[in-house]
Amino acid sequence: MAATADDDTKLTIIIGPPTAAPGSKETCAACGALPTDGDAAIATTMPSPPPPPSAQRHVQWLRAAVLGASDGLVSTAALMLGVGAAHGGDGDLRAVLLAGLAGLVAGACSMAIGEYVSVHAQLDVELAELKRGGGGPPEPERAAGLPSPGQAAAASALAFASGGSVPLLAAWFVTGYEARVAVVVATATVALAVFGSLGAVLGRAPGGRAGLRAVVGGLVAMGITYGLMKLSRIHGV
Repeated sequence: MAATADDDTKLTIIIGPPTAAPGSKETCAACGALPTDGDAAIATTMPSPPPPPSAQRHVQWLRAAVLGASDGLVSTAALMLGVGAAHGGDGDLRAVLLAGLAGLVAGACSMAIGEYVSVHAQLDVELAELKRGGGGPPEPERAAGLPSPGQAAAASALAFASGGSVPLLAAWFVTGYEARVAVVVATATVALAVFGSLGAVLGRAPGGRAGLRAVVGGLVAMGITYGLMKLSRIHGV
């Protein structure tokens, strides 16, 4: 609001939005009108939000890889222990190794397919949002920051296979049944502690408790599988 005096007798009050300087690209905060430069209006566009920083995306990929490796470790170790408990004796090494290898391959393929479908669905949604927001195809620099279903599938399969190979390799050179069970459990425990702590540290969380939770969860899963298969062998199922 501006006030001017004319010969000390007249007071003219002008009420209205503040005007911008000629050629300014700022808009009126009260009415949202664009300033003009002569008769031509200056068009402004809102900047598109930048994609997530590359460092953040790398951390997310690493955490997903750690989780996939933990999944492969627990699944393969539990399967090997369960088959060994159901078979019994010292002559089951071949059956245990084949079961572990089959579980590793099947689990890696399952993880790859599931991750591919999931990430592709997410990609479709994000591309549709970008198209609706921009009124056309997404800009190349923004589309480049979107997740790749193929890369996600390959990373999940590789992570699962890496984790599953730990108990498989640990049991490869152990022939005794009881010794093999002890080696698989001990190796899985150490690896789970490392994987759990690493996943927490990457997410900027305390690693000690996370590692302990990973170990307890993995041991429970392996114990349940071992116990049920042992029970089935005893009762001749």
